[in-house]
Amino acid sequence: MPSSIFVNLPVADLAVATTFYSSLGFTLNEQFSDEQTASFVISDAIVVMVMVEKRFIEFTEQSGTADPGGAREVINALGVESRDEVDRLAEAGLAAGGTQGGKTQDHGFMYGRSVDDPDGHRWEFVWMDVSAMEG
Repeated sequence: MPSSIFVNLPVADLAVATTFYSSLGFTLNEQFSDEQTASFVISDAIVVMVMVEKRFIEFTEQSGTADPGGAREVINALGVESRDEVDRLAEAGLAAGGTQGGKTQDHGFMYGRSVDDPDGHRWEFVWMDVSAMEG
């Protein structure tokens, strides 16, 4: 079984992306960052790597990148420990240049909000009351 996930994303402006992900409270890992890449530790098992588009294209050996503001290919969803943490992350992302990514989802036992980063990559923050789902 895999033990970690590394989400790799192309960005237009590394400084803007660095501000956005730092504002969420993710930890910049200087060891795996340089003038073209920033590595952010989300948890012991999750890392997001943002790369300037040229580096991303070279890394993936592709001819270009998809437009995340167009057809959506992926939603990066993170489970968090509370409704308050959902709101904190969403508000921090919005304050750091992100945009609202759809409607707030409130089902009582499950609560989520989405934010698109400055490059249009969607991040969904979700809290679930697992005990409400048991039984």
